[in-house]
Amino acid sequence: MREFTVDALVEIGDDDTLTDALWGRAASEPARVAFAAPRDGTPELLFGELAGRVRGLALRLVAEGVRPGDRVAIIGPTCADWVIADLAVLSAGAITVPIYPTASAEQITAVLRDAAPVLCFAAPGMDVPGAERVWRFGEFPAPLPEDAGAAAELAERLAAARADDVATIVYTSGTTGVPKGCVLTHRNILAAAGNVVALLPELFGDQEESTGKPSTLLFLPLAHVYGRVVLFGCLRAGTRTGLVADAAGLISCLAGFRPTFLVGVPYVLEKIRKAARRQFDERDLIARGSAIRHGRPGRERGGEELRAWLQGLFGGRLTHMICGGASLDAATLDFFAGAGLTVLGAYGLTETASTVSMSAPTANVPGAAGRPVPGTTVAISDDGEILVRGPQLAPGYWPDHAHPAGDWLRTGDLGHLDDGGFLHVTGRRKEILVTSGGKNVAPAPLEDRLRSCPLVSNCMVVGEGRPFVMALITLDPAAVSAWERETGTTDAAALERELERAVTQANEPVSRAESIRAFRVLGEDFTVERGHLTPSLRLRRAVIEKEFAAEIEDVYAS
Repeated sequence: MREFTVDALVEIGDDDTLTDALWGRAASEPARVAFAAPRDGTPELLFGELAGRVRGLALRLVAEGVRPGDRVAIIGPTCADWVIADLAVLSAGAITVPIYPTASAEQITAVLRDAAPVLCFAAPGMDVPGAERVWRFGEFPAPLPEDAGAAAELAERLAAARADDVATIVYTSGTTGVPKGCVLTHRNILAAAGNVVALLPELFGDQEESTGKPSTLLFLPLAHVYGRVVLFGCLRAGTRTGLVADAAGLISCLAGFRPTFLVGVPYVLEKIRKAARRQFDERDLIARGSAIRHGRPGRERGGEELRAWLQGLFGGRLTHMICGGASLDAATLDFFAGAGLTVLGAYGLTETASTVSMSAPTANVPGAAGRPVPGTTVAISDDGEILVRGPQLAPGYWPDHAHPAGDWLRTGDLGHLDDGGFLHVTGRRKEILVTSGGKNVAPAPLEDRLRSCPLVSNCMVVGEGRPFVMALITLDPAAVSAWERETGTTDAAALERELERAVTQANEPVSRAESIRAFRVLGEDFTVERGHLTPSLRLRRAVIEKEFAAEIEDVYAS
């Protein structure tokens, strides 16, 4: 078994908690901006103001009978009220149970039944079936007049809180089955967030005044542990943070907000690249980016018009993006490198507080997911599975959360460590397809390459127990309309030939037995709302295969 360890940069004390950064920053820099306006009309929230609102709501929770260890659910889009509710729950010693705003009524009911929260915070108009008490965003109960008893009780709870107390129960997005409640402690999240902040001073540290203080737009759902860890990292670093309800609203905020870095998923970068390809020839920019990424001086010209367009879109200050959740093909990495944006690969799971490995500006291997985060050991088992050990490792699942200290987490993902300790994720054990001919096929790389076609919105490779591999493809309506205008045709056969060329290109790196031999274009896109995608935009393969079983069978029958 091969393993690689990186020493911790930040050690978590036994009495450290997730709210410490808020109270400390509010005391030392009350006028520093915590949450800035992502667009005109949204007020800024200073650290001193944030602490006041959190304390007022925490006092109200204490007065309303919320006890240490009680669960409190939160459901709604990424916004300041979500953060205030979360921090108030933690300050009162209770446990936050986030629920995705896109969850179905059945999923919400299941989470409430399992976690049994005593209260639920929810966005206005959002139905919360089964919740007995609901406090709405924007309508939180007014702070009580200063109550000496409640204030003393809150102070006592804050003083008694410990790093190993349970902070949150995060229900996994469930690509393959019923979501489970992953228990995470204050220590788990602090270890992940604190060590990433310390690892990346180029992103989170205050820079020279000429470049301005670090700032980011947080558009990840706070119900996902990835978004929460980013949030607590930004609070710890004092990063100026704009809160955006979802990824769809990100692009319109970039130019005005002018972030210095972003944290997201490949989906966002792929969408930006596809939008650019409708207007510009990207080949020069990709060549420029390849030269930059591979250290070949003298070949760094070209693509100036596209580069300027992208810099204008980004606001002119964006230099880095942490990209976790899935792989990015080399051409997309080169595209953004040519535009002056360094993409830092990362890898993690809910069970590791989102963080296992992370690239850094000074240690960034193309295609890798970085080295183990400081304080973490990553190992590869003899059969290729990624194993993890570290302080961010969850103690288990609700309610019986007992993970023996020092044990390895078996991630279910496959990969390898190179000689420099960089992790390369190659697939998921449960997603490896075995054709009827006995060939093992990793679907994700094929899907990544096929999605790079501007016409393709999404796709899923099928082939388990089948004689060959095929793909379900959904189209991007805007890209199809642009293609029809450019080609002067609406002929379906011509469109199919264009898709055939994209499939051929996707197949280039693999053997014929692993290649996509047929495809079917679907009349609708995969969506979170219909259960095709998790809230973090991963494919729910079983759901898609079941819904489109007739289309799949038709391909194999023909």
